[in-house]
Amino acid sequence: MFCRSQPTQSTIDTFLAAQQNQNFSYPEVGASRREAPSAYTVDHNRIQLGQGVQIFERAKLAIRQWKMFDIPWIQLCWPSAAIEPGATVAVLVSHLGFWSLNAARIVYTMEEYGPIHKFGFAYGTLPSHAERGEERFSVEFNLEDQSVTYDLYAFSQPNTLARLAYPLTRSLQKRFAQDSEPLWKIRFTRVAT
Repeated sequence: MFCRSQPTQSTIDTFLAAQQNQNFSYPEVGASRREAPSAYTVDHNRIQLGQGVQIFERAKLAIRQWKMFDIPWIQLCWPSAAIEPGATVAVLVSHLGFWSLNAARIVYTMEEYGPIHKFGFAYGTLPSHAERGEERFSVEFNLEDQSVTYDLYAFSQPNTLARLAYPLTRSLQKRFAQDSEPLWKIRFTRVAT
């Protein structure tokens, strides 16, 4: 959904209500657990946040609070949404003098324990999203070296309108990864241990 001005909370709530019964806009739901389907563009970004279980616990809390969306040109609607399968959110993006609302639904959550502990979730696009695909946000704790890593993994294809502006949509995806990674690094490297 494209808007000439920033949509009101009422407009966003109406938009989200209309998405509740929509199906995912791509057939490979859950594929970000494994490997992206070959027909999609893949973005994979990792950044080390620090070391130790305290950093891992703080990183898990940041995931639960949707902190990866604390970027000036993006607004998550709404950060109070529970991180659980079936929860629907919208990402409001400001770009080139207009706004777009993009709906997504949480596909799965992950909390895995082993030599590498993993915590996070993935959401998938709904038909009103500019792209088709899935994005996974997770943090990992390597027990061997105590390193904590933020992992952002996505696969996507542009929808019809986004295909016309594909260079713009690709640049926005790259900008999101670039803008969110330093945010994480600053948040976690300034911790006194």
